[in-house]
Amino acid sequence: MKNETAGTLAGRRLLVAASGSIAAVKTPLLVSALVKAGAEVRCVVTPSAAKLVSPLALASLSRHRCYQDEDQWNPSEPRPLHIALAEWAELVVVAPLSASSLGRWSQGLGDGLLASILLACERPVVVAAAMNTGMWSSPAVQRNWQYLKDDPKVLPLAPEAGLLACDRLGEGRMAAPELIELAVLSGLLQADQVGHLRRDWSGRRLLVTAGPTVESLDPARLLSNRSSGRMGVLLAQAARLRGACVDLVHGPVTVPEAWLEGLTLHPVGSARQMQSVLAALQSQADAVAMAAAVADLRLADGPQVQKTSKDCLLASLATGLELVPDLLAELVGNRPEGQVVLGFAALTGDDSEVQKLGAAKRLLKGCDLLFANPIDRPGQGFEENANGGWLVGADGIARALPVTSKLVLAHQLLDALLEIPKTSSAAF
Repeated sequence: MKNETAGTLAGRRLLVAASGSIAAVKTPLLVSALVKAGAEVRCVVTPSAAKLVSPLALASLSRHRCYQDEDQWNPSEPRPLHIALAEWAELVVVAPLSASSLGRWSQGLGDGLLASILLACERPVVVAAAMNTGMWSSPAVQRNWQYLKDDPKVLPLAPEAGLLACDRLGEGRMAAPELIELAVLSGLLQADQVGHLRRDWSGRRLLVTAGPTVESLDPARLLSNRSSGRMGVLLAQAARLRGACVDLVHGPVTVPEAWLEGLTLHPVGSARQMQSVLAALQSQADAVAMAAAVADLRLADGPQVQKTSKDCLLASLATGLELVPDLLAELVGNRPEGQVVLGFAALTGDDSEVQKLGAAKRLLKGCDLLFANPIDRPGQGFEENANGGWLVGADGIARALPVTSKLVLAHQLLDALLEIPKTSSAAF
């Protein structure tokens, strides 16, 4: 299978701006991550932000000068700087976005370099707001924030709850740099020719499972698998960034904590726990993506209360194991009218064998789509950043999805789910 794992941000032109919030101290982390991902980065700071984060540090990290208000009308510049930067960037990131910069932008004020850039910008803009809880909850700030949410060019990341620099506990903490980086790539993937972002999952609810399940044998031992949960978590996050409300039912995932921000989380351990949560949530979902790697076996009578000896453990494994119920097939059998279901199958073998097994599994499970991905190839699958495989639809045809980053693949799978009503009786 063709491999498309080249850096998805490589060569992309990104303008990163920081405004006057204490969260600006995190902006260098974001700039560093974007540069390491291969992006070409330019930085802008407002006068307030320059008191909190060093323009020299941003210049060093971006390998380019950091622009400030005094540079806007520099006579040595051949064109107005705010126009040149707005046209140079493929995407603008404002992290953090303060209440003052939000107010200027929403009211159409251009007093300053960043304010002028935002008014002149015709490309996508990712914004990560950060401010005191009281300021964030102010009706005026919320009106201005709604203006950004209604702008088709803006991908807004609302503040998260946590302990703030002012010692207050509440909403106001800027989204983590790792999440902002996901939003940047999603923004580039979603933007059309005029810079508008797809919000084609707005008003829809997606139920996603992710990670392994764990079946305890006794207090010390367990049965599980190598799934990290990356694919399911990124599928959930990609849908949220496209406007969906997302419920994520997950086992013990090994992903950056920031990737879970903004999702409704339902942590579970065993397959039985996952089964119970799915039964409670399924009726609310327009679509379901079963990306979890559910353990295949468990002790029929449940785990031993005390740690057993190796000899006793061997005996219990020989006589006491049972197959875990097929959660995907059960979910398909119980789905309400119009709900679409995407299944996942981790397979081994050559290309033709994986396609054949995938088609058979989709038919057996009864799901609308099944993504069959080989896990016996280097650089993709379990515990990797990339994935690829074949997407099998109701017609039994396996469509190749080349190996790429799991976030890019997540968007491709979301596109495929939206196409189902066009070719089947399902409607969501």
